[in-house]
Amino acid sequence: MQTTTYSSLKVNPNRSEKRMDTLVIEAPLQININNEPYTVVMRTPSNDNALIQGLLFAEDIYRANPPLEMALISETKAFSSIINCTIPAHLLGKGYLNKRTLLSVSSCGICGKQSLEDIEITGTALENTTQISQQKIEQMQAQMQVAQLAFKESGGSHAAAIFNTQQQLLTCKEDIGRHNAVDKCIGELLSNKQLNHAHSLFVSGRVSYEIVSKAFFAKIPILVAISACSSLAVDYANEFGLCLIGFSRNNSMTVYTHPQRLKTS
Repeated sequence: MQTTTYSSLKVNPNRSEKRMDTLVIEAPLQININNEPYTVVMRTPSNDNALIQGLLFAEDIYRANPPLEMALISETKAFSSIINCTIPAHLLGKGYLNKRTLLSVSSCGICGKQSLEDIEITGTALENTTQISQQKIEQMQAQMQVAQLAFKESGGSHAAAIFNTQQQLLTCKEDIGRHNAVDKCIGELLSNKQLNHAHSLFVSGRVSYEIVSKAFFAKIPILVAISACSSLAVDYANEFGLCLIGFSRNNSMTVYTHPQRLKTS
């Protein structure tokens, strides 16, 4: 369940009326690792296991091949949940040492990090040289929009979608948090062993540092946003070999990095 209804008062210059309004759900998910609290994520309650899988992958906490063992500890009627992940000590990544100490809110993917060093990205730049056309980008974006059912009901959710090199939709997920939607997509592909087919990532909002870092760790070379990109997002995308495209709407787009990946007429 991603949406719920609330009583509201619709007001305009001519009249006011009571109505039921559909809102996207925001509720806390506590993630435990080996029965110890790790972090609290504000999310939309769906695909929680995929969200956790993607988050722990991005945080370099669990990137091993064996399936991640997860168990629901508790869940309330208000969609607050606790899920425990059992990870053998020798499979815990170095990211576990950068344990989050604060609640991770819906709009920010780096809340709770302990120091500036914890947000540094390291690794070899992506060398994928495949190209994509503006027409294909618009077609894929249209597919993502069709799949945004929670947004159609509430107008309050973000979406992320991942496609392969044949522009086939591999997964599309919605959440109140932009980075949560990306984590859900990556987590699902990890579970299905399809992440190596991922070629382009689309997001329904803006792109900042944490979205670029998630795409980089997942080795996705093309990142497309319907809205703006931050300066740090552009810096990291340029350094790590991602083609970053913003303001992709109304038959127009802005290519910020590695424009050679975009086919032009």
